[in-house]
Amino acid sequence: MTPSVPEIIFHYPPELFDLLVDAIPRLNRTKRGLLLFFQGAGVPEHMLEDLQRTVKDSPSDITKFAMTRTMLERLNARGETALRERREVLRRVVEFTNYDSCWPDDQLRAKGLVASIRDVVNQKDSFTRMKQERDQERQARARAIRRVARQKEQRLQNIREAKEDFYSLFRTDATGQARGKKLESALNKLFDAYDILVREAFHLVGQDNEGIIEQVDGVIEHKAHLYFVEMKWYSSPIGRAEISEHLVRLMSRAEGRGIFVSASEYTTPAITVARDSLNHKVLVLATLEEIVRLLETEGELSELLTTKVNAALIDRNPYLRS
Repeated sequence: MTPSVPEIIFHYPPELFDLLVDAIPRLNRTKRGLLLFFQGAGVPEHMLEDLQRTVKDSPSDITKFAMTRTMLERLNARGETALRERREVLRRVVEFTNYDSCWPDDQLRAKGLVASIRDVVNQKDSFTRMKQERDQERQARARAIRRVARQKEQRLQNIREAKEDFYSLFRTDATGQARGKKLESALNKLFDAYDILVREAFHLVGQDNEGIIEQVDGVIEHKAHLYFVEMKWYSSPIGRAEISEHLVRLMSRAEGRGIFVSASEYTTPAITVARDSLNHKVLVLATLEEIVRLLETEGELSELLTTKVNAALIDRNPYLRS
């Protein structure tokens, strides 16, 4: 397989330059053939004019080796502007296969020189590829870092907006019922900002025209478990009846767990029925005060949930105050 030519060769380095000076004259039998070789590689006519005159008027005054050295020096001197021509000259050498066109005495030497040039090109091409791969890896890491940073900033922005909506609940003169509806939206947005929301408030309709038979304030997924969320904004403490109603909802779902969030405290009977239900269902109780405190300290909502769920499962304490 013919080795590829490095994508960018700004100058022939010394070891490659000397090999080319030695090889190219042997790949071309005549001086005119040598000039055609460079012309075919795209070398401009004005760079060849003096050599063409010498070959025409006094060919014995210059050798193919001197001509090759002169041309390669000129190409090197032009720097980046002769990049295409230098690349084409090199490509023509490394892809050369018709050694029968060489003088018989030059054939073996030409094969050896072309093989050496291919080795140099392969080595430099390997370094080029490795550099390109390292550059690509660095660019990929930089893109990943920027992407993570953007995602983090977006998450913080979402949390800030959710916090503002949540705090606005405490700055309104709306009724408790109206605040309760806004609480559903604010908490769902807060859960979503923390990447733990599964579904916002929804209702279920009976199959026999009973109308709405169940209202669910929200559902979240935490540690591979689904939690049905109930939210209440009452001025008085939450009692046994409200907790029992939520438990009925959970009992109809085999794997469902529950979270109850209240703007007020819980009565002792409410806590007792939640604790007794732990024999069958996981239910944790929380207050808006706890969530406010979490937001003020810039804590993680998932960590708060984990702490409260562990207290319910391990210590049979459904209402661990954070």
